[in-house]
Amino acid sequence: MSGVIEFGLYEILDDRFRPCANGDTRLERLHGDCRWAEGPLYLPAWRQLLWSDIPNDRMLRWDEVTGTTALFRSPAGHSNGNTLDHRGRLITCEQGGRRVTRTEHDGTITVLADRYRGKRLNSPNDAVVRSDGTIWFSDPDFGITSDYEGHRADSEIGACHVYRIDPVGGEVHLAADGFAGPNGLVLSPDEQRLFVSDTRAGHIRGFDVREDGTLADGQVFAKAADVPGTRARTPADAAAGTARFDNIRFDDDGRLWAAAMGDGVHCYAPDGTLIGRLLAPEHVSNIAFGGPKNNRLFITATTSLYSLVLSVTGAPRVHRHR
Repeated sequence: MSGVIEFGLYEILDDRFRPCANGDTRLERLHGDCRWAEGPLYLPAWRQLLWSDIPNDRMLRWDEVTGTTALFRSPAGHSNGNTLDHRGRLITCEQGGRRVTRTEHDGTITVLADRYRGKRLNSPNDAVVRSDGTIWFSDPDFGITSDYEGHRADSEIGACHVYRIDPVGGEVHLAADGFAGPNGLVLSPDEQRLFVSDTRAGHIRGFDVREDGTLADGQVFAKAADVPGTRARTPADAAAGTARFDNIRFDDDGRLWAAAMGDGVHCYAPDGTLIGRLLAPEHVSNIAFGGPKNNRLFITATTSLYSLVLSVTGAPRVHRHR
């Protein structure tokens, strides 16, 4: 089809998005006193959502049963992205701490990575874990360019890369380079491809994942510059320009969903076509699927945590390594 059809929350750009547009017709605001919210992670066993409020140097916890929000951790190393490993332990990227940490089941914190070849990391942003324990993480300089989301400092490495942590020895390896500002990471459900958003370059790249965890190919999957009909949603967006990609997630039908800052949430077909959007009243930083059926989309956007129940389901929470 051609043209744009809007139904309030949903913006249909392609008929393939229609099955996605039959859920809630409004966003539910769950919390709203953050400075810049990111890193949502749903914990199925507890029916809770963790997320980061980076400038306030804290992590918050929202309870799905009671609808209440509480402080989870403060200080939090200006934490950004959060995920779970194959044993259910919390993996956190700390922009201020310039490290990737793991919270053990007894609450103690283990540092997984803080240097590459003896040099301090910039400010780890997002991480993803394969079922064998391999961890990939992005390391832009967002947390060292000012004191707002971390601590202002010079980059010791001098570039922004994606790294891999070996699951056996814990060594940190360079996984991919050539990024301006690597940000969100997601593995395909079969763990055969790793997708990386590059906020400054305005695109999402897809890499083939080899058995040993090394990456190949790295072709561009989607470009922000190719987004049809991008336009300002609020007066603040008018000065922000086109869409910029932050974190990314898959649903169980192979569609890729991307937090697109001032352009809401984008949904891409497996062939890389933008098929629809979810509109939002604030700049969308991150998204995460959750809820008992994994069909509730949680959205962190500037000061707030939002959610909506979708008519599609997120990719399985547990990867199965081949």
